[in-house]
Amino acid sequence: MLLPSRTAVLNQMYDQREIDVAQIMEELKPQYGKEKQFNEKMYLEHMMALEANGLVELATYDLDQNDNLVIYYKITDEGRATVDKYVDSKYRLA
Repeated sequence: MLLPSRTAVLNQMYDQREIDVAQIMEELKPQYGKEKQFNEKMYLEHMMALEANGLVELATYDLDQNDNLVIYYKITDEGRATVDKYVDSKYRLA
């Protein structure tokens, strides 16, 4: 059984300093890559929803080599507390 996607994103960010959507998707691809909703648009929506709820925050942004905007997020203390409270230890990343 897998965690809900948005919870998995937050769980994945627990020990990260700054991470962007592409990096999150790369890390979650082995478990979630075959799902229909595994796409950049949906995962950007996950990040924005987590940000709106105070669980992550925008850290910085930059342009990649193709002049596409890349937004880096970091987990907040509230986000870590949420993972601690709601993610069972068997799903926690080592």
